[in-house]
Amino acid sequence: MKYHRLFPLMIALLTLVMASSCDHIDNKAIPRFTVRIDLGGYAMWNIYGVNGMGDYRIFNREKGIPANFPYNVNTYTGYGGVLLMMGIDAPMAYDLSCPVEASQDITLSIDNDNFEAVCPKCKSRYNPLTGAGGPVSGVAINNKVGMRAYHVTPSNGGYFISN
Repeated sequence: MKYHRLFPLMIALLTLVMASSCDHIDNKAIPRFTVRIDLGGYAMWNIYGVNGMGDYRIFNREKGIPANFPYNVNTYTGYGGVLLMMGIDAPMAYDLSCPVEASQDITLSIDNDNFEAVCPKCKSRYNPLTGAGGPVSGVAINNKVGMRAYHVTPSNGGYFISN
């Protein structure tokens, strides 16, 4: 029997099995709202940015968080606010709303012991530090939902956050 003819079929079958067994995490459970936070420049980043691994800041224009941030008409903070957290190598940003609850009023808080994002209502936990906002425990694992991630782009010695 000529095995070289079966090889492409075996590869196709293996690829199909592997693709169907992968768990896909939905990181778009939160409605898409505009995000635009300009922390470009050394001065803005030094005041409002994050530096060491696990360091984080919350931005919510409607609630005035942080209180002294110079919000303007071109600043948008997503659906439930923006979590900016320093990861292992670079800063990362996520929407602050719980993906299970999908409500602007139910926002995640950070457990400072392990840097996980925690929902006060459904108790789901997420990994914004190294897990791309994926679920760690709770209903979020069963629902296969993760935090909505935003782009963090270098800009003049600081960063620009957008979607």
